[in-house]
Amino acid sequence: MALSRRPLGQLEAEVLAVVAVGGPISAADVVTRISGDPAYTTINTILFRLHEKNLVTRVREGRQFLYRVAVDEARLVAGRMHDHLRHASDSTSVLSRFVQALSPEEEQELRRILDRGGEVP
Repeated sequence: MALSRRPLGQLEAEVLAVVAVGGPISAADVVTRISGDPAYTTINTILFRLHEKNLVTRVREGRQFLYRVAVDEARLVAGRMHDHLRHASDSTSVLSRFVQALSPEEEQELRRILDRGGEVP
């Protein structure tokens, strides 16, 4: 039976979400909160990479590190959206599809944000 693997970006996002809710948290504790029984070494590597990207901070406690999110969720998700858009061959089509997928309430909120020059009250 072959194991199904999550794309690294998805697992990275799951790890970051666990740290956001449970931080400060150790790699061992993150392992217990991620579905699919990931290896400790995998989670530890992801936490190390998140630290290198300045998405989490860490402090040593005994022989382990405790991790905490370094950026707020809105900034993190917006950054990912921007990265995806920047790498698209047709960013106009991507934006169009994104807007088409918005609920009427989300579209209204987007219009308000754009009218305010991107500022959120």
